Parts: sequence; C-alpha cells; structure tokens
Amino acid sequence: MTERPQDSENTNSSRRSFLGGGVAGLVVGLQTSASVAASPPEGKSATTNISGVDQSKVEVVHAVNSRLFSFCGGLAGDWMVTSIRAICGETLPDAERVQIHQGVSAAHEALSSGTKWCLRGVTSNDRYVTRPEKELLLAKQAPLGRATATHAALIPIRKSAPWWAMTQDERRAMFEEESHHIKIGMDYLPAIARRLHHCRDLESKEPFDFLTFFDFAPSDEPLFDRMLERLRSTREWSFVDREVDIRLKKVTPT
Repeated sequence: MTERPQDSENTNSSRRSFLGGGVAGLVVGLQTSASVAASPPEGKSATTNISGVDQSKVEVVHAVNSRLFSFCGGLAGDWMVTSIRAICGETLPDAERVQIHQGVSAAHEALSSGTKWCLRGVTSNDRYVTRPEKELLLAKQAPLGRATATHAALIPIRKSAPWWAMTQDERRAMFEEESHHIKIGMDYLPAIARRLHHCRDLESKEPFDFLTFFDFAPSDEPLFDRMLERLRSTREWSFVDREVDIRLKKVTPT
C-alpha cells in the first residue's frame, strides 16, 4: 500500500498500499462518532433542504461520502472478532463483532448501545507508487469480498513525529527503496486483498494515521502472517509507534 503524505491534505480517489504508509489506520472514539452523527447526512441535507441546488453538486457530495468507511466494534456485525492484539502502544477494548459502514450517513448506525469503538478512514489517491508499480498492482491484486475470503484483518497504525518531519521524497525512499514495502506486498498477491484508508484526510484529529482492511481465505492466513512479519522487520517500521492487529472471521448468515 502507498500512503498519504502530510503535505497534501485534501486529495481524493483510489486506494493502493499494503499497510498504510506502512499500515493504514484510524480509530475514533464514540464522542467523535457522536459529533459526526449529530450533523445531518450530507446527501440528505443537499437534496431535502436545498431544492434549487445543482444536481451535479449533489452527486459530488455523494461521491465524497462513499469514500468514508466506519469499522464499528461491539455486539453486532458481519465479522466476528477472533482476537485484538496490540503490536505496539495502546490496544483497543474487546469487541465481539465488527460492522462495516460506508458513507457519512452510515455514521448514525454506528452509535448502537453496544458499540465499544468506531474506526473510520477515507480511501484516497495512490501515493508513493511509481507507474510501473501501480500497473503491477492492478494486474495482480484481487478485490475484497471474494466468496472464499472468510477471514480478515483490520490493522490501524500511527507513525511517529520523525516520520512526518521527513519530506515526501525522503519517506518514499524509506518506504520502498530501503524497506521494499510495495515489493513485499506484491509477493502475496492475489491471495491477500486489501483496502487502505487515510485518517489524516479527516478534519478531526485522530489517534491513528492509517487503517487497512485485508481479507483472505483461511488457508492463506499463514501467508498473511508472513507478510506482516517481513514488513514489521523493516526500518520503516521503526517509525510506527502504535499498531493494533484485529483478526476477524465472516459470520455465516443463519
């Protein structure tokens, strides 16, 4: 996966990378989620309260909303939590299930009485990836949601101040030329599918910088563990000061 540099705050579109800037992530407490839920859904306010608005602008609002994903840990959800483990820094409260919501209006659904935490992030443009690397990723990667991909992992990560003090070209050099982040990730395609989310694109200050959601077949979980082992051994990972590894299993409808 490629990550979002701090110096371009409001970019949009696309997604590729393995573990945000390393690993991606973003965890937001319930007070933050409550503040999101307190505002009217963007799509609804645009269509209901402003009857004369240009329809093309309404479509843009919906497009922006669709980039936001909320991962809510609690008592309900399509994914059963099998483990929550802090790799470094503070962990997260235990949860039985994780529910994934897409869009701003879905934040209202996140505030059920059983919600312990809500992790949010937005998909964005490709970062720290060259054209040849991107073409290889597009050729090899698989989409999320394959029928066989019944195991998953949600990994939020925060990078230290020295990482963000570097320039973008310095971070790219550390990310790939020295740590070979993209090359390592491509060794595990197409078995491991993923989607990267950025929390530094959000207006509120968040406790994580990146959030990545992976899914894979149960038989491929050892491959996923090996990929993480290799990434965590790189010099890039010395700049990670908080990481939580959340493992999930798809709940079969009854």
